[in-house]
Amino acid sequence: MSHMKNSISLTAEKTSIHDMLKDTSALETKSSVTNALSNSISSPAILTPSTPSQTEDSTILKTNSRIENFKNWSISTYKCTKQLMFEKLGKTSRTHDAELETQIDQLRETQKKYINILRLARALTSHFYYMVQTQHALGEAFSDLAQKSPELQEEFLYNSETQRNLTKNGETLLGALHFFIASVNTLCHKTIEDTLQSIRQYEAARIEYDAYRTDLESLSTKPEGTIGLEEAQQGYELHRQNFTKLRTEVAIKMKFLDENRVKVMHKQLLLFHNAISAYFSGNQQALEATLKQFNIKVKAPNSTFPSWLEQ
Repeated sequence: MSHMKNSISLTAEKTSIHDMLKDTSALETKSSVTNALSNSISSPAILTPSTPSQTEDSTILKTNSRIENFKNWSISTYKCTKQLMFEKLGKTSRTHDAELETQIDQLRETQKKYINILRLARALTSHFYYMVQTQHALGEAFSDLAQKSPELQEEFLYNSETQRNLTKNGETLLGALHFFIASVNTLCHKTIEDTLQSIRQYEAARIEYDAYRTDLESLSTKPEGTIGLEEAQQGYELHRQNFTKLRTEVAIKMKFLDENRVKVMHKQLLLFHNAISAYFSGNQQALEATLKQFNIKVKAPNSTFPSWLEQ
């Protein structure tokens, strides 16, 4: 009897515990659902419809701007290509500034001739460098033989000293030649090239101006109210102003360039003449005086360049 009571009580406990667990899980589920609903209601990002952000707006504006720029570039390129073809075929006129274009042609020819001088000066310097190196080696060989040949010691020493003096003077002349090359190189590839870059911009602006001018002249012959006439007038005026501005800038740049070119080449040609003449006449003092006059420092024989810590 007692055994049966115990079993019944155990069964009741199990049932009550099971029910408690079910109730607990149900409460947790309700609680989680309630929290989720409250979070969803309090979060505006979920319920509020999305709107374009500032980043998207700026991206759209940039895209539209690029499309418009590409469209304008395509139209301008077509007009300029057409203008160039018609100019070559002789079917259209072009703006011609005889005086300025003559000066431009002379400048391009001057640059070619200066580049040729630069090439020859580099070749001369290269050959002369190897000659100086050979003289230095020859002087060392004479000095070595003077110690080993007592019967010809005086003759070997005399020739060794001569070669050493020639080497020293040769290194001085090399310093002058390197200075000459560096200056002419700067004039050809930086100073003149800067002006030629402006000239290329001017020539491109001239083609654009003539292309829009021709387009406007073509539309002007058609009846009033023609579509695109006002736009053509605006494009013509814009390119006319740009062309006039660049033409003025090129004329000023060429004037200053010519003055600078004369000044630079006067100095460099005087240096070249005095250094070459002094060296081949054997006038060491005149050679050294020439380098001092132009503030040229000669690298000492067998010296090394200072490290970046020493500079």
